[in-house]
Amino acid sequence: MSVSGLCQICETRPAQERCDNCGTLACEQHYERGKGLCADCAAQAEPGRDPNADDVDIHRF
Repeated sequence: MSVSGLCQICETRPAQERCDNCGTLACEQHYERGKGLCADCAAQAEPGRDPNADDVDIHRF
């Protein structure tokens, strides 16, 4: 999917994906490709997970 603009979560990196749930533009670091969700929606699906933790390897899911 082609998107343009900044990640709406970190507001510093270029957005490359759009969340399937809420439509948020997200960079690779704040998007879980396997789930199609931004970090915020993925955190709601997994309570207790910090959606803004930069040290989380999202590609492990």
